[in-house]
Amino acid sequence: MSAVEARLEEALKEVLDPELGYNIVDLGLIYDVVVEDSRATITMTMTTPGCPAVEMIRNGVVERASAVSGLTDVAVNVVWDPPWNADRMSEAAKAHLGF
Repeated sequence: MSAVEARLEEALKEVLDPELGYNIVDLGLIYDVVVEDSRATITMTMTTPGCPAVEMIRNGVVERASAVSGLTDVAVNVVWDPPWNADRMSEAAKAHLGF
């Protein structure tokens, strides 16, 4: 993992799912991050396709990623396939949420 990718991962941990109150990285909502030169492409999902916080979370990702030193462009793709499930969560997130 490059230094920019490490800073990006830490920045994305600042984005919280407002309904679950936990960061999107540990919730397993981030499917892929590709950094090429100074451009980051982030592929992510939500816990449900009807999530009312899609734009709020997506905007948080763009905001936090855009503030990462070394990045000048950020693209965020929200996908629904594969669907999210609780197996994607970190052990810390599972413990926090009582899984």
